Amino acid sequence: MDKAMTRRSFLKTGSLVIAAATVANSTELFNASQVYGSAEMPFKPHAFLEIRADDTVVVWVGQTNLGQGTHTGLAMVIADELDASWGNVQVKMALAADPFKDPVWHAQLTGGSTSFRHRWDLLRSVGAAARQMLLEAAAQQWGLNAGECKASEGKIIHPDGRSLRYGQLVETAGKRAVPVNPQLKNPAAHTIIGTQKARLDIPDKVQGKTVYGFDFTLPGMCVAVVARPPRYGAVPEAYNADAAMAVKGVIKVIPLEERIAVCAENTYAAMRGRNALDLKWSEGSHPNLSDEMIAAVFTDSLKKKGADAGKKGGVDQALATASQTLQQEYSLPYLSHGQVEPINCTAHVEKDRCRIWIPTQMQTATQMTASSLTGLPIENVEVMTLPAGGGFGLRGEQDPVVDSVLLSQALDRPVKVIWTREDDFIHGYFRPANRSRVQAGLDEHGQIICWDHTIAAPSVMSRVMPHAVVDGIDPDAVSGVSDMVYTFANHAVHYVMVNLPVTVGWWRSVGFSSNIFAVESFMDELAHAAGKDPVLFRLAHMEKGSRSYDVLALLAEKGGWNTPVPAGRARGVAVSACFESFAAHMAEVSVGENGNVKVHRVVCALDCGTAIYPDAIKAQAEAGVVMGLSAAFHEQVSFAKGGVKTANYDDYPVLTMSDVPEVEVFIAKNDFKAGGVGEPVLPSVAPAVANAIFKASGIRLRELPFRKDLLKQG
Repeated sequence: MDKAMTRRSFLKTGSLVIAAATVANSTELFNASQVYGSAEMPFKPHAFLEIRADDTVVVWVGQTNLGQGTHTGLAMVIADELDASWGNVQVKMALAADPFKDPVWHAQLTGGSTSFRHRWDLLRSVGAAARQMLLEAAAQQWGLNAGECKASEGKIIHPDGRSLRYGQLVETAGKRAVPVNPQLKNPAAHTIIGTQKARLDIPDKVQGKTVYGFDFTLPGMCVAVVARPPRYGAVPEAYNADAAMAVKGVIKVIPLEERIAVCAENTYAAMRGRNALDLKWSEGSHPNLSDEMIAAVFTDSLKKKGADAGKKGGVDQALATASQTLQQEYSLPYLSHGQVEPINCTAHVEKDRCRIWIPTQMQTATQMTASSLTGLPIENVEVMTLPAGGGFGLRGEQDPVVDSVLLSQALDRPVKVIWTREDDFIHGYFRPANRSRVQAGLDEHGQIICWDHTIAAPSVMSRVMPHAVVDGIDPDAVSGVSDMVYTFANHAVHYVMVNLPVTVGWWRSVGFSSNIFAVESFMDELAHAAGKDPVLFRLAHMEKGSRSYDVLALLAEKGGWNTPVPAGRARGVAVSACFESFAAHMAEVSVGENGNVKVHRVVCALDCGTAIYPDAIKAQAEAGVVMGLSAAFHEQVSFAKGGVKTANYDDYPVLTMSDVPEVEVFIAKNDFKAGGVGEPVLPSVAPAVANAIFKASGIRLRELPFRKDLLKQG
């Protein structure tokens, strides 16, 4: 973010700025300079592309930098269609505004692997429109038709070899109307898309210049920490405000609904002040909540029939005629996001505006929250999106926004609300726990003739998007089962909504992260029952030539599925499709006599359409393996005495570098529309490992995290 950028300096003479207005089902490009007029206009950070007289190309983005390389990739798409010189390209984070809203979901957010897949045509059109305008400007100056000129490396080239730099043309080009349907490049003509570029955000990060939300400061700012209920439904019954105020640096103790805030001149004073409150809490709404109680609820829930989330053919009849039937249950726990940077938000509420600095994944929601709390028009809420130290879906929650805005109002000064690591774990929004029962029938040839799948899980949608829950079905909770990569003549899906006080939210790859473990583990069990090779068995139940089929075939080829396995090791596979991409994993493991599992190698094959930024795609795939293994072997949120027992990383171990295997990534080559990357590379990791463990030990692990004691028994 350019802190020196002012409202008036954003758009001014000497720059060509292409903007975009997003309306239902379409995006209209327009010349921001013509629409808004002089440099005295109000600041509207909706311009995607700015070209300056010094040849600098600024790509303005509305997507949050979560460390995934998206900002560089977005710039690559626009710069390629623009035929820009990559060395002149910069990326800047814009303020939250309507033009940066997702053209499909109509809200500004970073999630669901949508940064490219929902903006593919839009991003290309922005660059292509500017290129055409520059061509026309140069042709006009030379008295030629634009078709006689060529754009290359930040220049328009005359047929005789003369050239004009983009910076020399911005004033003329800025007076032209933006083409409605600019000519996009043939993928074969891409010179930047698909190449290896250094990430534009790395230099500032390695030099310590990047300012994350947790480190952000403002003149006159105070820091606040909030005491929250240790048990679900608990409320404060007594606290000692005087003791907190006696701590040096504490400014004020402010009661909020069901919580108490301590505001201070610095973080240490705020934390000490909170400790001094000596809070007494009520018993809470579920004092008996514990791991054992939750397990019992899920067991009971899975006995219910559930709502029909999908039905095809006649499962009951097919089961009755099957040559062989198989039924199993799979269990996954609540998971924390465990991101490196704890939750934080800085707000300054003034008379006519509210400014917020936050590493958020949901800018529109942040604006709406602040507008509701302050009564200010939403356009008077300015959201400055800061880089985030990890997100995985958690950064869209509004708790820190609410607290920082309310406290800034109360104190009439900027307030930064921070969460400690313990706050993050105890008061987080967890990935829903999940229990599945799957039953299938095989015919005499070992082919699946029916699949019946019941899922018991809490509903994220019921909390954040209740209108999306229809007839008791949360579509996210059944994802990966209602839309499987396999084709069965008879297929039924049932959903039982589990209602517990545990707060749940979206977690990387959402429902797919849970359901694919059940689907791909059971597919392996069926292959074994049928006496079939796990890869060939899966391929036999896919449409030949489909992208799922091809990505699994790519994995088998590149991973050496049919080559000899090193002594003492075994291999397992899994495949999934989500967020318009297709991924498959092969794990190579060994199991020791003491039950210790060593993952030696993981191979990932990924079809994400046009591979815009291969280096970042590979990095995301590697990170998906690490996160998937961490969830498979270690992660689990525990509950006791009515609340969350897990409080820090010593209660919530994650994968360490010593346990990271060799990871190989193979990216399918095609010219399809860009699909998601960050989410699809995770779901098939854990089942691939579980399937390899079975091959190595003969023991099926149907519960995450993996239980070493079961392997010892074997």
